[in-house]
Amino acid sequence: MPREATGQVVVKDRKGGKVYALRFRANGERQYLTLGTDAEGWNDLRAAEALADELAKVRAGVWRPVRAEPEHVEAQAPDPTFHVFASQWFEAKRRELDESTQTDYGWQLSSHLLPFFAEHRLSEITVAEVDRYRAAKVRESEARAEALRQWRARLDVETDRAKLRELRRQRPPKPLSAASINKTLTRLGQILDQADEYGMIQRNPLRVNPRNRKLRAPKPPAVWLDRAEQIESLLDAAGELDLAARPDRRHVPRRAMLSVLVFGGLRMGELLALRWRDIDLAAGRLYVGEAKTDAGVRHVELLPALREALTTYKAGCMNTGPDDLVFATTNRRKFSRDGFRQRVFARAVEVANERREAAGLPPLPEGLSPHKLRHTCCSLLFVCGYELPRVMRTLGHADSAVTLRIYAHVMSADEGERERLRALVGAVPAPVDWAPLGTSGAQTALRGDSGAV
Repeated sequence: MPREATGQVVVKDRKGGKVYALRFRANGERQYLTLGTDAEGWNDLRAAEALADELAKVRAGVWRPVRAEPEHVEAQAPDPTFHVFASQWFEAKRRELDESTQTDYGWQLSSHLLPFFAEHRLSEITVAEVDRYRAAKVRESEARAEALRQWRARLDVETDRAKLRELRRQRPPKPLSAASINKTLTRLGQILDQADEYGMIQRNPLRVNPRNRKLRAPKPPAVWLDRAEQIESLLDAAGELDLAARPDRRHVPRRAMLSVLVFGGLRMGELLALRWRDIDLAAGRLYVGEAKTDAGVRHVELLPALREALTTYKAGCMNTGPDDLVFATTNRRKFSRDGFRQRVFARAVEVANERREAAGLPPLPEGLSPHKLRHTCCSLLFVCGYELPRVMRTLGHADSAVTLRIYAHVMSADEGERERLRALVGAVPAPVDWAPLGTSGAQTALRGDSGAV
């Protein structure tokens, strides 16, 4: 005898308000039917009436699945493996994400979540299993930290230059930070949220005392270059590498690339996507058309130091057509992020620290990264007298709190340091009254006849 039709009203709190749905049994299977939001007039009473109507149809034997529900959900096994469900979730989610976020999500799934949960049925992912995963990640991070410590100890005692170069290429992976582990838990929670909505699990284990599921992530110390001599060390090291490069490696313009990050404040992805049509050296501006946010689509005023660096680089560049990438590989393709980090940024930092050690200077700040050069640019712009709205426009920020709370740092207060920083940048261009980009869709309004911006 078939089980009696039963069900319940499900209410989910979302950013846009409450979402009402029904969960009930029909045709011997669990069913999930989304009704709508409170903005569309749904409330507890109306949802209860809808549930009564659906159950009446079930008892009368006339209930049929609603075709508005995604077909892949109806065809899914009642308790698929995490590998199957997470793969389908990622494919459906992919079109909503930019390239860098897709890469980040893919890394979290393929390198962390799937190796642990791939063969788990959704119903087997319990609170205890989530805690076991978290503990395994902590152990993995500790093992990585120990391997890195031993690798550095070997570097300190190795004297043979050839063996030292080979040893540097064998650098172990960095330990996983608490923030990185927490990001994988956030992604797991998002995937299981959907499983919960589809009625495939009784509850999402990540929503049971969610604070207890996450690791305490200490706030990382702020890192930026706060002195003119630090910035010069990094750029001079990049220029030294450019001059010393083999003929087949001279397509990697380290000094020009790092100058764009330091003086232009671009994100790494924005830097690597630049094309020559986006740069107008005569007008002293560049256009960022590929950005992670709407506010990121913008024009950036070229500080004199950046204008000079790009002019010098273009004069010796082979491919400067409008559609050519400004910074490209030998086959004229876009640099990968890892390639940029390792071949451009890390090498420049390494050489800069070697030169600084020989000169009796402290190394560049620990934890410096390509993105921290964006912090440096923000702080530099304030030293140069940029007003807050102008800094926000340069960085592509929509929220002034982000600019001030996260990116703006105090530069060195040593006597004469402010003047040295300004001299490094050169004369600051006067403000230009450009229309905002990225919010109205008028992204081509400021392009000149030549197409350059």
